[in-house]
Amino acid sequence: MFSRRRRSSNLTLLAMGALLVAAGIFVSSAGRQDVSGTQAFGQERLLSWEQAQEMDGAMCQWVPASASMTLSAMLQEAAAPTREETAGRDPLRVIRDPYPSFSSVAVDMERGEVVAGDENLFQLLVYDRLDNTPPGASLTEPKRIIAGDQTGLEFVCGLHLDQTTGDVYVINADTAAQMQVFGRTQEGNVPPSRIMNTGHEIRGRGIAVDHENQEIFIASQHNAALAVFRQFAGEDEGPIRLLQGSRTRLANPQGIAFDKSNDLLFVTNHGQVSSRPDRTDVEDRLESKNPNVPLPRRVAVSGSGRFEQPSINVYPRTASGNTAPLRVIQGPKTQLNWPAGIVIDEQKRELFVANDTGNAVLVFSANASGDVAPIRVIQGPDADLDAPGGVFLDTKNKELWVSNYGNHSLNVYPIDANGNVAPLRRIRSGPTTSRALMIGNPGAVAYDSKREEILVPN
Repeated sequence: MFSRRRRSSNLTLLAMGALLVAAGIFVSSAGRQDVSGTQAFGQERLLSWEQAQEMDGAMCQWVPASASMTLSAMLQEAAAPTREETAGRDPLRVIRDPYPSFSSVAVDMERGEVVAGDENLFQLLVYDRLDNTPPGASLTEPKRIIAGDQTGLEFVCGLHLDQTTGDVYVINADTAAQMQVFGRTQEGNVPPSRIMNTGHEIRGRGIAVDHENQEIFIASQHNAALAVFRQFAGEDEGPIRLLQGSRTRLANPQGIAFDKSNDLLFVTNHGQVSSRPDRTDVEDRLESKNPNVPLPRRVAVSGSGRFEQPSINVYPRTASGNTAPLRVIQGPKTQLNWPAGIVIDEQKRELFVANDTGNAVLVFSANASGDVAPIRVIQGPDADLDAPGGVFLDTKNKELWVSNYGNHSLNVYPIDANGNVAPLRRIRSGPTTSRALMIGNPGAVAYDSKREEILVPN
C-alpha cells in the first residue's frame, strides 16, 4: 500500500491532468480557434485523446460531475491523515517531569500531618509532620495521596487547611473553574466531599478562609480581581463581593493572608496588568447578571496592558468594588520578585512571603508601607530554596514550611530563621539530581533553530 504522501501526489497529478483536458482539449464556441487554426462553431468538439499511462499503485476513482464534493475538498481529504491513522500514534519522545512539584503547603497542627499541593501531577500528598528524607534518598513516600479523574484536581496551586475539621480547600490555577473540598481521611481517586463552581471568569491562584465570618477569598490572577464567596456556598452559588478596578492596584494577584486580629487582607501581586475599564463603563455588555463576577478579558482595553513593580497590597476584609488599598509595600528595597504565597504571624506582626523568582523567603513587618526592606531574608545555597511558591506558619511548633516548585521539596525552618540557614528537615518528592521542569499549563511551543532550543511559554 502506498503511503499517504505518495497517494496525495498521484491524486494531484490526476487533478492537474483533468484540468488540462478541460482547458486545452475542448474548445468552446465563444470565438476561440482550434489547434488547426480554423474557427470553431456550435458545441464543443473533441479534437484528440490518448490513454493515460499506467501508474504504479492504486488509482483514484473518477468522481462524476454530479458529486457534491469539490476537487479541492478531495485533495484536502486525501492529504490529511485519518482519525484511525493518528489515534494510536506514539510520540517520538516526551518532555515531562515524572515527579510531584510542590506548589503549596499546609500543616494540620493538631494531627501532625502535612498536606502538599502538586501542580505537576494534579494531586494532593499527605506526609507526617516529622518526616525527613535521608541524605542520598530520592524521596519520602506519602501517607496518603488524593489523585485521579474523580477528584477533579488539575493544576493544584493553592490550598487552605481547616484546623478544626482537617478539611482541605483546593483551587486549580486557570484550568478548572472549581474549588474542591476534601475531608481529612479521604484518599485515592475519590470525588471531593464538596465542590463550589467559581465560574470561568475567576481563575484562582491564592485562597484564604475566614472561618469566623464564614467567607472564602480567591485571588483571580488574569483579570486582577479578588472574589469573595460564602464558606459553605452551594455548587453554583456566585460570589457575594468583588474587588476589581483600576484603583485597587491589583496586578496579577497570587497569595492571600487574612489577619483575623485586625480584619485585614494582605495580597501579593506579580505586577502584570491587563487594563480594563471600570465596571460602570461596561455593565450593559456583561452576560452575567451577578455584579460580583469579575469583568472578562473581552472588555479589556486593547494595548493598555502594562508591567508594574511587584507588591503587597493591604485591604479591609470587607473591601469591595473599585477600592484603593490602605497601604502598599512596593519598590526596589523590598526585593519582591514574583511574590507568591504569604502568611501572617499575628502575634509578632510579621509577614512571610515566598519570593518565587528571587529564591527567597522575605519577612516584613505587618505594619510596613512603601519602599521598605524586609526585616529578615532566608536565602542562600544552604537554605536550598528554588522557586518557592507556598508558605505556612506552624505556630504550635514554631516552624516555617516552604514548598519549592523548582526542586521537588518541602523545607522546614525555625520560625525566626534568617540568612543562609539550612532547613531543619526536608521532605523530597524526587531525586536531588533532577530539577523540576516547571512546565505548567503550556499554551504553545516554538523551536529556535539557531540555538536548537524548544521554547515553552506557561
